[in-house]
Amino acid sequence: MPLVKYRLHGHRPPPQPVKLPVPGWGGDAQPRVDGNHEQPWHCTPFSESAKYGIELIYPFDEELRVQRRNGQVVLDAQWGAPPDPDMMWPPFRTFGEDYYSYQLALDLLPPPGWAVRTEPHPRFFTDPTNTTPLAVPALIRSEWWPMMFFCIFKAPPEGGTHIFRKDEPFISLIVIPADPELSLERMPEDESAERELRARRIAASRDALAGNTHWTSSTHTVFDGTYRRMFAAAKKQGG
Repeated sequence: MPLVKYRLHGHRPPPQPVKLPVPGWGGDAQPRVDGNHEQPWHCTPFSESAKYGIELIYPFDEELRVQRRNGQVVLDAQWGAPPDPDMMWPPFRTFGEDYYSYQLALDLLPPPGWAVRTEPHPRFFTDPTNTTPLAVPALIRSEWWPMMFFCIFKAPPEGGTHIFRKDEPFISLIVIPADPELSLERMPEDESAERELRARRIAASRDALAGNTHWTSSTHTVFDGTYRRMFAAAKKQGG
């Protein structure tokens, strides 16, 4: 894993690996048994993705509510005195007609060849209130850009509200190769046939692979742990 160095300006909590609190935005501590409601943490691909990045925690006592009123972005908070005299205050600004910005006062330095990408925090996708801020993806090539970060959020629609509360995570940052150098090609027929055969074998053996992990949620959705058990086996083998 790459080593990421950071520096902060002012009194802000340091970045930290994304946590998946249960109970919390990761869901309730309901086991995978018949009659229980499905939870975000039940899904291994989501849990892995959610914990992949770095999260930042909102540090201020002042709660901020972002709304759109008559087409205008409104940043509503009772800001007190600046906690750091050299910092921009308030740290939020409107940004064009549909966005707003936040001064993170953070500099991240990944190894050469790596960059930092801003992402919506994964709790955005589990929030039933739709009040979690929506960070706009951006790729920062901070190997040669030592400026303190700011980030952009998309404003909520008319009638919606984004809320920033003290000690709540509000953005996710992931460290990725600066240049993807990604190529795409259609699978050769033999490789495609081999993948299809493997898929059919898994489907035919799913009951055995799932073992005793079958359960039906309160929404009558049927689940099993086939992927989870195969993932555990692959990880044990170093795959």
